[in-house]
Amino acid sequence: MPELPDVEGFRRVLAEHTGEPIASVSVLDPGVLRGVTARRLSTSLRGHRFEEPHRHGKWLLAPAQGPVVLLHFGMTGSLTWHPLDDPRHRHDRVIWALPDGELRFRDMRKLQGVHLAANSKEADETVENLGPDALDLSRDDLTATLGAHRGRLKTTLTDQTITAGLGNLLADEICWQAHLNPLRPARDLTAPEVTTLHRAMHRVLRDSLKAERVPPRKTWLTGARDAQTPTCPRCGTPLESRRLSGRRTVWCPTCQAN
Repeated sequence: MPELPDVEGFRRVLAEHTGEPIASVSVLDPGVLRGVTARRLSTSLRGHRFEEPHRHGKWLLAPAQGPVVLLHFGMTGSLTWHPLDDPRHRHDRVIWALPDGELRFRDMRKLQGVHLAANSKEADETVENLGPDALDLSRDDLTATLGAHRGRLKTTLTDQTITAGLGNLLADEICWQAHLNPLRPARDLTAPEVTTLHRAMHRVLRDSLKAERVPPRKTWLTGARDAQTPTCPRCGTPLESRRLSGRRTVWCPTCQAN
């Protein structure tokens, strides 16, 4: 599932092709369009140029000299660059043709998709219900955020209206690196525990941004969680797992007893 680091990688892909005129927009599957028709998407963007894109949480916002394309990648979406003669993938849904190649929105499950705002103000309104981006969250902000919610720690971290950008893998990894049980009530964390959590969050995000994904390192929970009999990379204890708000949550009962 694309999370903050993945979307930042897609932003970098798009940023490399700003200023190039959009020759055409091909909608191969209108099932990924949200609130816009294929015709309007094409006519609104053809001949325009993408300007510097920016990311908020899991959303990618791409201004195009007036209109703004908003992409949400759901569970299986991506944005990639291809030469003009590169064969299309069966899950390519929308194609932006530029002079020397194509930007391709690919998505197998089509749970989210492509939006179009008429201008920056309308684009901002689309994402106004999101919480602050996880990268911009200060320790004081995190303290206030956790203290104001009765939910479990992981549920609070992954609620996009509270903190934008953290998904299942990131939240589990951050809790594991902070030695905190994801099932704890968020508001029960002590001040030192919030400090540890904040440091773990920025460490995990920093390393994940470099990889443009949540890396499956052997020394991280991500490198162990999908093994047939997963054990903690730190202490060797068998990992525990349960569904929490529809998500598989993994933790070490020894390292994360608190």
